[in-house]
Amino acid sequence: MIIDRIEAILVDVPTKRPHKLAFATVAEQNYVIVRVFADGAVGVGEAATIGGPRWGEESTEGIKATIDGYIAPVLVGQDARNLNAIETRVAQAVRGNAFARAAVVMAVHDLVARANGVSVAELLGGAQTRSLELIWTLASGDTDRDIAEGEEMLETRRHRHFKIKIGFGDAERDTAHVVKLAQAFAGRASIRVDLNQAWDEPTARRLLPKLAGAGVALVEQPLPRWNVEGMARLSATTPGIVIMADEGVASCHDALAHARLRAADAFALKVTKSGGYAETRRVAAIADAAGIGLYGGCMLETGVGTAGYLQLFATFSHLGWACELFGPRLLQHDIIATPLAMHDFAIHLPDGPGTGVAIDPDKLSFYRRDGGHQSRKAG
Repeated sequence: MIIDRIEAILVDVPTKRPHKLAFATVAEQNYVIVRVFADGAVGVGEAATIGGPRWGEESTEGIKATIDGYIAPVLVGQDARNLNAIETRVAQAVRGNAFARAAVVMAVHDLVARANGVSVAELLGGAQTRSLELIWTLASGDTDRDIAEGEEMLETRRHRHFKIKIGFGDAERDTAHVVKLAQAFAGRASIRVDLNQAWDEPTARRLLPKLAGAGVALVEQPLPRWNVEGMARLSATTPGIVIMADEGVASCHDALAHARLRAADAFALKVTKSGGYAETRRVAAIADAAGIGLYGGCMLETGVGTAGYLQLFATFSHLGWACELFGPRLLQHDIIATPLAMHDFAIHLPDGPGTGVAIDPDKLSFYRRDGGHQSRKAG
């Protein structure tokens, strides 16, 4: 299957409600949808960014430019079926730019899997589960609103694991907010906290015991990603709460450094953060070898990226901390033709070849940045 063309499309989709993080409030989520063409077939992938380069180094505009200018030229004319060579070639073509690389790799896997009439999970060795427990993020920043939202999720059997975004305000006030939520859902839902690197070590050392005492099970990336030794000190001195690394663990080298220092009790896996399927699997293998738990992260993907992540996550023997592939639920509209199945507190692996989903061309046309949605916004 000789690759003859690669297309990168900028897409913007409004969220149902503001998604407040430590570094930004997201009201419209940004994406790059990638289509890889070969022998009359097409595969689709996606890179999503939360707040653009405020989360990491890449913006959607930069991702598209990298794909168009540096990745596409080295893959056109190559055999898509040689997946190992594709991932190596992409990694050699650009340094860093993990989101751009991952979107293309996801699309090539989708292409090859469809051509073989199998799912991406089968292409990666086979699914070990058909469903994964699904986490919901409470990120309005308003305690009463978050409680009401959580109650609705429990009543409708959508989610029973809640991750609370904090770090955007006063640390003591944020902690009090979390404690109230933990008390409201005690015995009915697990509570996790994501700080997105917002605290320094003294603040974390002072406040993490309060979160643990309230029943919070896990805290995600409390310190800046460079402070691996600080993460290790927190892990060693804060009993009763799991310390998870996210921004700090993108590569297998990051994973090894954290494992050596026991700087985290869990790793958040993200296909785009690690630049593709191969590196994400290497990170997971190091975690398994070190006895570190796995968590399926997300970047608020559409159904395209969510399905791509899900295909990989289903191949793991366990994700002890569940997954947060809820992105499509936060969007006003998804861009795939048939929604992914999310019910009974879980997300379910779709049937069919490739990632198991197909783009709705009308929705893509409407939400692409150079299409109808932007024209209507301007009007």
